[in-house]
Amino acid sequence: MLIPQSVSYATSLAKLSPVVGLFSASIPGIVYALLGTSRQLNVAPEAALSLLVGQAVSEILTHEHPPQASSDAIALAISTVITFQVGLISFLLGFFRLGFLDVVLSRALLRGFVTAVAVVISIEQLIPMFGLTALHHKYNPQSTLEKFMFLVEYAMSEGHRTTTIISFAALSALVAMRSFKSLFKKYWFIYRIPEVLVVVVISTMLSDEFGWDEDGVDILGSVPINTGGAFVRFPIHHLTLRYLRKTTSTAVLISVAGFLDSIVAAKQNAAKYEYSISPNRELVALGASNIIASFVPGTLPAYGSITRSRVNGDVGGRTQMASLICSAIVLLATFFLLPWLYFLPKCVLASIICLVVFSLLAEAPHDVKFYWRMRAWVDLTLMTLTFLFTIIWNVEIGIAVSVVISLLLVVHRSSKTRMAVMGRIPGTERWKSIADEDEDVVEDVPGVLIIRLRENLDFANTAQLKERLRRLELYGVGKHHPSEEPHRQFTQNLVFHMADVDTIDVSAVQIFYELVETYRNRCVGLYITHLKRRVHDSFERAGIVQLLGEENFLKDVSSAMARIEQSATRQRL
Repeated sequence: MLIPQSVSYATSLAKLSPVVGLFSASIPGIVYALLGTSRQLNVAPEAALSLLVGQAVSEILTHEHPPQASSDAIALAISTVITFQVGLISFLLGFFRLGFLDVVLSRALLRGFVTAVAVVISIEQLIPMFGLTALHHKYNPQSTLEKFMFLVEYAMSEGHRTTTIISFAALSALVAMRSFKSLFKKYWFIYRIPEVLVVVVISTMLSDEFGWDEDGVDILGSVPINTGGAFVRFPIHHLTLRYLRKTTSTAVLISVAGFLDSIVAAKQNAAKYEYSISPNRELVALGASNIIASFVPGTLPAYGSITRSRVNGDVGGRTQMASLICSAIVLLATFFLLPWLYFLPKCVLASIICLVVFSLLAEAPHDVKFYWRMRAWVDLTLMTLTFLFTIIWNVEIGIAVSVVISLLLVVHRSSKTRMAVMGRIPGTERWKSIADEDEDVVEDVPGVLIIRLRENLDFANTAQLKERLRRLELYGVGKHHPSEEPHRQFTQNLVFHMADVDTIDVSAVQIFYELVETYRNRCVGLYITHLKRRVHDSFERAGIVQLLGEENFLKDVSSAMARIEQSATRQRL
């Protein structure tokens, strides 16, 4: 499965030599097996990531071509510098313990992006499947929409008949064999038939027997092991430095997308086989794998695959030794098997990638139905936007939009401090959130606003604290328009219930100090209850305790209410 896929990704998506794909499927896997925490993760080139590299190669070759440098050397330099940057970014993310980034992107955004990538890849591969590669180079359509219109216009009229028949026969055989295998899962000798390898071998033999290359079908041909003059070379040199800045954005996007795919695959296998993984160590291992691989000129970025990792576990892989053996076999194939693939039709490689597209699209209908049934209109909108940006512009824009929207959502949700207005249950000294109880159960104390802060305070969630408290003072719980008349009695006393606040950062302390000053100037009584020692020390160092007075820091809400009642009695007397 891995060898034909890697050759396909390198030639059809990344516009590089098949050898590049094979080295990328072996060297990173060896390094990861020694450093990674997942026992089944298969680290090799991925379709979407290879497509990003191919787009970077095509764009640079189209707009600039330095003198005394061949297009192959430029393509190898671009791929090398991207792989090195990808490895460095992933390694640094892991070193600085930023493995939590896998929770930033929502599933809806990922599904929209993956679905769009599947469509982009399928349109890319339909061009060689119809035998339109030469015509494509002539007209050179850029965007996915332009390529789709190119196919609509020329597929039937200018397509190569033999190539088209071979392509769709190979794709039909792959789909039929995969469907047949799914019906006989209990028979391991049927379920483990490698349909990709079977189709590659048969199509190569038929191509040799019937001379398809003489009929105009593009074949793989002779593939020399060429890495640009040296098998091992430091990835940063005069030619790669030329493209360092131009490829950094691509490297960042590949790092994000690759890590997310890898961590999902690693977590799935860890849950299935009952062991734990470390996201930070995964980042370090994936980063080191790509950095070391970049010393072989032209290697593609390599990350874990959900599909290949699942297959690795299904066929018996229980330790990292499976990856080591797999990588060793791929290396042997690189040096000894390639001559046997001389007559392999390139359109068959495109058909193999189209088979991958089916697996990328498989879960999209289920997710769309689920979001629709749950009335998750925000998720559906985000999924659609990500899909459209990726299709209309390009894959890089699609990933960038996904990341930006996700970060904005995270910031928006974290900017609101979780808080609740509390009231007394009649006839008791128990206090509950008004939103949690019926209005006839909880007594709202007139002139007193009791606020329970339900999370730790930091610079993000306290920025809007003043405004939100003001709205609660005027309107209480629920949504209200600012133009409405206030629903609550003027607040004379404010009580903060801070049992859930374990930590508070310096920015939040500063905002809290300003808050205390504001309420003192308004002659509003301010009391703080259930304050933990660590937070109390921060308040003391900031001068809040001195400003408010130690007597206003009380054990619980009942004590604060007793103090408020005493003050009210003294004022009446």
